Amino acid sequence: MKFIDIELIINSFWFVLSGIKYTLGITLFSFSCGLVLGFFISLARLSPNTILSRFARIYVSIMRGVPMIVVLFVLYFGMPYFGLQLPALLCALIGFSIVSSAYISEIFRSAIASVDKGQWEAARALGLPKATIIRRIILPQAFRLAVPPLSNVMLDMIKSTSLTAMITVPDIFQNAKIVGGREWDYMSMYVLVAFIYWFLCFIFEHFQVYLEKRLAVYR
Repeated sequence: MKFIDIELIINSFWFVLSGIKYTLGITLFSFSCGLVLGFFISLARLSPNTILSRFARIYVSIMRGVPMIVVLFVLYFGMPYFGLQLPALLCALIGFSIVSSAYISEIFRSAIASVDKGQWEAARALGLPKATIIRRIILPQAFRLAVPPLSNVMLDMIKSTSLTAMITVPDIFQNAKIVGGREWDYMSMYVLVAFIYWFLCFIFEHFQVYLEKRLAVYR
């Protein structure tokens, strides 16, 4: 028995890769939603309103403390108990969006807090409105600081989309499982899918380096 069946890998490559539209689609859509939600949650955490700040803190704690697979199972298998059956893809999009927003909110919060307090004081001395200070002075600097950890969140999401196979989303990993079960050769398929995930992360890592270099020009 072969340890790795190269011929099977070659023959199955395009079928397995056909799931990339789900892998990347879920990642990019959920990351974009997570950026928007995470930004507002970070503002809520920094808000002087105690109720708003506490609610945001509880939300972040729950989303960071519950495993992603549990969130997916609750949405896909749990919602029917309330008479609501959501499509698997929609469950994946919702699940990854709300979980990523919690991590992203903490990144934004720490990045905003890392901006020199002198920037705030100088802007206030000029009589600028708070909204203008945040939008034009604080956020550009905070975003540059947030790029590396945000990239880590995206890389983790690319790999974590493999969990959507557990709720029948036909992503890369699900397609690999189908071939592995049909041919009784999961090892070859797992090697193939590991290479695909690594290559996707490799591309995004280079994009991160490029973005950091571009932002460094504006320091």
